[in-house]
Amino acid sequence: MIQDIEPHNFNNQYLDATPEDDSLILFFNNNHLAIYEQTVDESINKIEIKFPHYKKVKDHICSYTYLFALDGVSFFRVYVEDDQVDELKDLGLKFKKRHYFRNTLPKEYAFASLTALHLNGWYEINRFCGKCGCEMLHDSKLRMLKCKKCGNEVFPKIAPAVIVAIVDKNRILLTKYRGREYKNYALVAGFNEIGESLEETVKREVMEEVGLKVKNIQYYKSQPWGLADNILAGFICELDGTDKILKDELELSVAMWVDMDKINPDELETISLTMDMIKHLVLANSASKMTK
Repeated sequence: MIQDIEPHNFNNQYLDATPEDDSLILFFNNNHLAIYEQTVDESINKIEIKFPHYKKVKDHICSYTYLFALDGVSFFRVYVEDDQVDELKDLGLKFKKRHYFRNTLPKEYAFASLTALHLNGWYEINRFCGKCGCEMLHDSKLRMLKCKKCGNEVFPKIAPAVIVAIVDKNRILLTKYRGREYKNYALVAGFNEIGESLEETVKREVMEEVGLKVKNIQYYKSQPWGLADNILAGFICELDGTDKILKDELELSVAMWVDMDKINPDELETISLTMDMIKHLVLANSASKMTK
């Protein structure tokens, strides 16, 4: 999955640090991130990206915020207003929105980009205190913003959500979202609500989106997902009762049972938890048939 970047080391601990010449600068504007496009590998539909070093762009920086480190190299956030975008484009930088980074290389930069976009969004919507309206200041030790007037403390927002693979013998229920930029097949998914366990979220989302009951709910894996500011928890469960799908027309354009024998696992790119789960189940289904 996208966070699986070994042997690279990602350190998300906040530091009250200043950029060095080899630090990498991530310029943001209106939830777009600036990168250099290096090469395009059309054979695998991937784009290689790079970020500017501080020594090359320091004349374009007024203020910065430490983000994280990757393999010991520090990354810093710099937000630029609209009137600065053209001068950065003149340096060869291109501003891209989140979905673009699903198809970028190297993988550790794709993960860093989405994590940085998650943090940038949090910083942007918390410039002022939601309690009294005064300016928020960054803490010197923690990744936390604090109101200089009333003392209100705000930590990064991470929205918990579930991804649900529903199986019925050798079938899996696949969906497609309605009105989303992502057009490939997906699984039932949804946000955890206040007062719910994750297992209760699984049952509710399945009933809401496809009108089915499920049983034997088993946790699979989790994934930080900067595309939507989530922490995703994957669950695998079995159909309980009728297999008649009652699709939520507002949420889904497609919801259908698919024979796992007809899914080629080699064609599944497991950057996301969704595709990792589908591939896992398809391979497990194939292995079980070989042992019979």
